[in-house]
Amino acid sequence: MFIEPNLTGERRGWIEVICGSMFSGKTEELIRRLKRAKIANLRVEIFKPAIDVRYDETQVVSHDANSIHSTPIENSQTILLMAQDVDVVGIDEAQFFDDQIMHVCETLALRGIRVIVAGLDMDYLGRPFGQMPNLLAIADYITKLHAICMKCGNIANISYRKTNDDGQVLLGEKETYEPRCRKCFHEK
Repeated sequence: MFIEPNLTGERRGWIEVICGSMFSGKTEELIRRLKRAKIANLRVEIFKPAIDVRYDETQVVSHDANSIHSTPIENSQTILLMAQDVDVVGIDEAQFFDDQIMHVCETLALRGIRVIVAGLDMDYLGRPFGQMPNLLAIADYITKLHAICMKCGNIANISYRKTNDDGQVLLGEKETYEPRCRKCFHEK
């Protein structure tokens, strides 16, 4: 990723979005970037939606079991209150946050904070998910990751739900979802 040099000495913030299907490595990449920021002695705060307790109540945990401490929150406005005196803010599972998440990220970036957001860009029906389209629209940098299709082995970009539950939000892991390519997803 290219970072523009800042010759004026003022701190400039930006928004990075990491997106893709389930099992594509979004959280793994988020954790990697946040750990590197900590190695650089930057002050880092990490947030996740309180409803995501799949692996741990407070840790952001990847499917590969890498983790980093985070603060579970109920709404995105809380981030503005808790992200004082930091250099980097990490946000996991952004698709689950309320419609203020875009405003929160923009406000943080304007404060000179690097904001790294990870989330599903599409739901289990292959439609844009939550506020992710809005975050992608305002992002300075976008990383789209792909999983491997469990049917044919091609790159996968859709999280296929293996159950008959039709609610948009259904927290689950490998027993509930599998990555599929466009062709295999539509063949069902």
